Amino acid sequence: MSQIKKGAALNYTSIILTNIVGLLLTPFIIKKLGDAEFGLYSLIGAFVGYISILDLGLGNTVVRFVAKYRAEKDKEGEENFLATTMIIYAFISTCVIIIGTICYLNIESIFEDSLTPDQINSAKIMFAILVFTLTVGLPAGTFEATCYGYEQFVFPKIAKILHYVVRSLMVVGLLLWGGKAVALVILDASMNLILFGVMIYFVLARLKVKFKLHNFSKRLLKKIFGYSLWIFVFALVGQFQWRVGQLVLGVMTDPTIVAIFAVGVMLGTYYGAFSTAISGVFLPRATQMTVTNASPKELTDMMIKIGRLSFIVLMFILSAFILFGEQFIFLWVGESYKDSWVIALIIMFAYTLPLVQAFGNSILEAQNKLSFKAIIYLVFLILGTIFGGYLAKYYGAIGMIAGTVTGWLIVQN
Repeated sequence: MSQIKKGAALNYTSIILTNIVGLLLTPFIIKKLGDAEFGLYSLIGAFVGYISILDLGLGNTVVRFVAKYRAEKDKEGEENFLATTMIIYAFISTCVIIIGTICYLNIESIFEDSLTPDQINSAKIMFAILVFTLTVGLPAGTFEATCYGYEQFVFPKIAKILHYVVRSLMVVGLLLWGGKAVALVILDASMNLILFGVMIYFVLARLKVKFKLHNFSKRLLKKIFGYSLWIFVFALVGQFQWRVGQLVLGVMTDPTIVAIFAVGVMLGTYYGAFSTAISGVFLPRATQMTVTNASPKELTDMMIKIGRLSFIVLMFILSAFILFGEQFIFLWVGESYKDSWVIALIIMFAYTLPLVQAFGNSILEAQNKLSFKAIIYLVFLILGTIFGGYLAKYYGAIGMIAGTVTGWLIVQN
């Protein structure tokens, strides 16, 4: 079995495991933390998510360029590119520290109307830990991306599955021991640092990849940012899709509403993950097809093949969730989270078609043709977020997601 097939299989294993464990673990976490603290935990994670976009799209850029250099058998170019990327990440990590410090000093003023003094203190601690992890994690992400550029999907996928299993078991133990949200953040940070070390070892010791600066080329920098800029814009789109609602609700309402919204969004992202498990492993292949000048028919045939499989999987999940989702939510986290079902359902309906067409984005990434699409998506999602904030005044979490999705639907049509 090829690395791509194994990677897709492991993606589905990871998704099924993540969904099952997540479905079992989430009500346990909510019960142990309480609605308010779980909402606070979700809110700070979303807040830090905005700083994570300082990655500037370099993760996908590494996959694309490493695959390109390998297709061209240009080892020196690959080494020089990776070394240049690490220099860029050193600058980015410095920016993360500066911006994180500014945000840390202003957390109290941002959330003074929605959080209690004790919640603000906990928020500051969690924020500081998450920013530190992000500072290390952004450059460390280069190593995982390098694995994918080499079409080595098996090791990183297995490592991440093991990481998730161990982390989940430790979360249970920690909460039974009496740990709270801050303890969960410390655990996550520790586990992530271990995972970063494992990825670095595999790339350097097993794949024998070298990071060597042969020359510092402004032309290469221009190519990197010319490509990554639009991946960065799509990262902004991702933030407006999934995280901005939590932040807006966190400022306007209270952590309990944020918790309801977070659960609905979590179920919506589980839905999307089943599709991206297939399309996500095909960026290196799309890049190689582009480099070797594959015909439009070959690219279209590949897109149809992947889209058909994604559609079958998504329709099965969507049908089941329409029929049994509300009852499931009541049994899973309680009747107070009934709005989470509506939120998840809105997301699923809105994103089915884009998910089926996801390989088209991989082709656009490989051909560096994302600019127009990225700008349009960002503009309308910002407008959708503003509309969602307005609706949230009257309809709470459901209004927030309805506004966000409206912007997305306008883009699609």
